[in-house]
Order: sequence, then C-alpha cells, then structure tokens
Amino acid sequence: MSIYKAISGVMSEVGAIEKTSQNTQQGFMYRGIDSVMNALQPLMIKYKIFVTPTILEHIREERTTAKGTNLIYSIITISYRFYAEDGSHVDAVVIGEGMDTGDKASNKAMSVAFKYACFQVFCIPTEDMHDPDAEIPENSKPKNNEAETISQAQAKRMFKLANGDENLVRTVLGSYSYEKSTDVYKHDYNEICNVIQEKVKGAA
Repeated sequence: MSIYKAISGVMSEVGAIEKTSQNTQQGFMYRGIDSVMNALQPLMIKYKIFVTPTILEHIREERTTAKGTNLIYSIITISYRFYAEDGSHVDAVVIGEGMDTGDKASNKAMSVAFKYACFQVFCIPTEDMHDPDAEIPENSKPKNNEAETISQAQAKRMFKLANGDENLVRTVLGSYSYEKSTDVYKHDYNEICNVIQEKVKGAA
C-alpha cells in the first residue's frame, strides 16, 4: 500500500475532532494534542502508517515581557516523515513555537508542531487555526543589552528619515506595537529605519 493511499484512507475516516480541552487562563476550548493522537492512532494502525520526527533547527531564547516576567521561548523546525508499510513516505516540515516560564518551552513547541503537522497532512477539520491578523500578542524583548530603548537622537533620526512626516513614523511604529518613538528597542531600530526609508522611496 502506498503512502498516498494510506493517508487518503485515514482522511476518509478521521472526521472532525471536537474541542475537549480548556485553556486554564482565558477559558476557551481547543483541540489538544491528546485528542489528535487518540483520533489518529487507531486509524494509523489500521492503514499501517508510522511517523518519525527529525529536528532541523532549534532556537531558544530568554525573553522578558512588558510586565517583567521571565519567559523561555523556543522555536523548533521539525520534519515529520510519514511511512507506509511498503516503505513509501511523505515529509511534512513544520515550525512549532512554545513559551514557558519553566523548562517546558521546547516540549510545547514539539507538541504544537506535531499537532499541526497532523492537521495539515490529514486535512482534519478544525476551527483552531487562527488567522494571524486576528490577534496581537504582548510585546516582548530579548533579555540582553539590545532590550534597551533607543536614544533621543536615534528617535529624531527616524523623523528625519521620514522627512518630518509624523503620520508615517506613527504608522510604522504601530506595526511594531510601539506607541512612541522613544519606546523603540534597539534590536528593532535598524529595521524600522529601513521600513521608513522604503516607504519614503515608494511615495516618491
């Protein structure tokens, strides 16, 4: 049996997965990794599919939220290989992100990566794939010297690059979740200046 036929078989039977898990902070319901694995495992046995993960990249950072809370942030790129009984296979490369105040950031990132790999490979009906424009996360910064805000001189330079156009500067700053030019962190400064210059060139 080829992997294509095996995956099609799982898709024909898996159906929708109900929201049975509840977020403890905001209280909303979602489809957890346990629900996905419980729904897929019997069908993967039936159609003789197994999966092997390979971590391609792992980025781990310490961050500080605007409230001063320490946060461990992990981004993991994983390649999942779905095998059929005859050795044929397909690969799904996904990115998982996880945040935790302890030592679970990487675990969360891997769980999220596998859950969405299954959602997409088997085309499982779900309402949990939020549009990225639907929400804006709390602004955070790397936990190092680059977390310092820019100087007054650097703030003035942004307005100079914009030819004094305050609306342009405010628009660009808003896209980075900044309200004032003096709130800009150093690690964002050069990129913001480049964006301002590009918009000035485009307007010209």
